[in-house]
Amino acid sequence: MRKVMIVAVLVVVAAGLGVAAESPEQTAVMKTVNQFVGGFNKADSRATLATCGHQTSIIDEFPPHTWQACSAWLNDYNAWAKKNGVTQGLVTLGDPRHVDITGNRAYVVVPTSFMFMQNGTPMKEEGSTLTLVLQKSPAGWRITAWTWTMG
Repeated sequence: MRKVMIVAVLVVVAAGLGVAAESPEQTAVMKTVNQFVGGFNKADSRATLATCGHQTSIIDEFPPHTWQACSAWLNDYNAWAKKNGVTQGLVTLGDPRHVDITGNRAYVVVPTSFMFMQNGTPMKEEGSTLTLVLQKSPAGWRITAWTWTMG
């Protein structure tokens, strides 16, 4: 019994060592990512665009598939959604796989899902990944590049 207790304690301690505490910078980076997604989910273009740098390289699944500004992407997304009967878009973020920060740059990889209505039918894209690059400016962390990769 004593050996079982020792093994159990070692397993708990080892598991605890593998969990890194989130730093204040990681928290700030993820706050920007969450604001971007939250703005999209609420159809709040001002909140969404406030998270982006002046130039933001974007790759996404709908044509023309590449943009150099969040505002251009958002305009094209809205046009594509209207044309394809897509409404009530909702992005859900999983736990980040990576939040790597070096100086004033951050690299973030987050598993995602996208739920929406298409012509009144509920749809769901699961297993996608949102990968972002952010840069810290006097205004805070801003997204300078991102890509949506379908699962």
